[in-house]
Amino acid sequence: MRFTTRPELLGTFGAVASTHWIASAVGMAILEQGGNAFDAAVAMGFALNVVEPHLNGPLGDLPAIIWPAGQDRPQVICGQGTAPAGATIDHYRAEGLRLIPGSGLLATVIPGAFDGWMLMLRDHGSLTLREVLSPAIHYARHGHPVLPRVSATIAGLADFFRTEWPTSAATWLPGGAAPAPESLFVNADLADTWERLLAEAEAARGREAQIEAARAAFYKGFVAETIDAWMREACVMDAAGERRRGVLTGADMAGWQASYDDALSVDYHGWEVFKPGLWSQGPSFLQSLRTLEGSGLAAMDPMGAEFVHTVTEAMKLSFADREAYYGDPAFTDIPVDTLLSRTYAATRTALIGPKASLEQRPGVIPGYEEWARAAIARAARETEDAGVGAGEPTMAHLTEKRGDTVHIDVIDRWGNMVSATPSGGWLQSSPVVPGLGMPLNSRAQMFWLEEGLPTSLAPGRRPRTTLSPSMARRPDGARMAFGTPGGDQQDQWQLIFLLRLAHSEANLQEAIDAPLFHSAHFQASFYPRGVRPGHLMVEPSLGEAAIADLRARGHRVEVAEPWTVGRLTATQRDTTGLLRAAATPRLMQAYAIGR
Repeated sequence: MRFTTRPELLGTFGAVASTHWIASAVGMAILEQGGNAFDAAVAMGFALNVVEPHLNGPLGDLPAIIWPAGQDRPQVICGQGTAPAGATIDHYRAEGLRLIPGSGLLATVIPGAFDGWMLMLRDHGSLTLREVLSPAIHYARHGHPVLPRVSATIAGLADFFRTEWPTSAATWLPGGAAPAPESLFVNADLADTWERLLAEAEAARGREAQIEAARAAFYKGFVAETIDAWMREACVMDAAGERRRGVLTGADMAGWQASYDDALSVDYHGWEVFKPGLWSQGPSFLQSLRTLEGSGLAAMDPMGAEFVHTVTEAMKLSFADREAYYGDPAFTDIPVDTLLSRTYAATRTALIGPKASLEQRPGVIPGYEEWARAAIARAARETEDAGVGAGEPTMAHLTEKRGDTVHIDVIDRWGNMVSATPSGGWLQSSPVVPGLGMPLNSRAQMFWLEEGLPTSLAPGRRPRTTLSPSMARRPDGARMAFGTPGGDQQDQWQLIFLLRLAHSEANLQEAIDAPLFHSAHFQASFYPRGVRPGHLMVEPSLGEAAIADLRARGHRVEVAEPWTVGRLTATQRDTTGLLRAAATPRLMQAYAIGR
């Protein structure tokens, strides 16, 4: 076995992994209290709202894949809120916008994460709402050690918060200054919000009734009322450089609920891989697998230049299709069967040549030609000077570019599994709603202000999110939950991880530790939606010879700082009941726990 930064953890009782060690510890504690994987995931999600507030929040978004023990296939929970009733192209155009800003109140869709967690807890969990919320309340009330990146993000925005977003200054600048790295940070308003919600919920009798009462308090009661009242008055600076009002109302929140979706899947060399639907970018992973089936990849060195080149070229094609064809299938007839077919994939594989492509090449599907033309035209409009989405969140001038989101993987001793990628509600993307201790999300920036597209802004439509948890069944029947933060990179890093498992003897930790790479060749999902033709970022551990080979093939290679690309975590349950867990050492935050 190769040297790994950490061991692949083995056990039989439980396996958890997340992007912050505190959340992972919370998840294992919940399992040890007798909770199941669904209880643990919910508790981890709320804890991550507290300890990684620059990466996710309670008013953000949640896609999750769940695989209850005994079921043959996983299912998707869609906690992705939709565009408000007032979110029309005409209104946003009248505000002088060509693109939806990456921050501010017009970037907000209906907050979906809370209801997604409640749906999971009600239908699949076993503990009470108080039991899963208590860890988050503890860390909000009594403090948690501030991550250096959180401190730096707040410090960089301190003057902006003071002058433009005073409600954020009140929350994130205790004593008038950014919290020092590793100092204890308290968010009393957030703790008060959860305590009030619990008090109202616990007036109902019974576990499920209390969860339903909490949903009502959040979407029809005091939380929604507070947001509605504030949004009527608030007019705040956004990433496009103007003060604008938002359009989200309490009525929008009251009319929306999280829902279940079927997972999409494809088979690949005996594996079956499961992803959320076309309202996410998840199907790009599945398309890439289909494209690579006929590429000869299995014979390539998974650490070599030919592997990196071939996978990169396949991903460029899949993401070109993402930009042309993905969107909310509840609003638009999207040719998913064609996109995931082997016949279509063969036409895409044939486009992979010996040199790096510098073109945007969505496939041409009969009846959908205009979507492909429009995607090419949009990419041509956004020059390299516009910037490129470097992760979640990415905004023009209000954040560190290297934002991110969070990820959770859990398996319990009974075999229940969760893979969840909550995000949105970032402290740097929207002002704190006064009295609640939490900011709104900015997911509407995924929409285009052009008619006739599957991603055109429209009331009630889900944005085509980048959030994309994963599950897979290995050829031997083992089941795996995995994922990563990273915006447009999520389904690049996850693909590379799975391919190295499929085509080598690597264990979970070895595959995570291996050199990663990604491209920003295609249209970025985040404001200002930049394009960088031929771009390829690689970790230096790939080796100088491989990097030189890639440059010779025409890739515009950017060498990253060591150990900075990707934040993968993974858990697995073998058919024997043996559990495995692994987490990336990159950024020194993610941790897996198994016993």
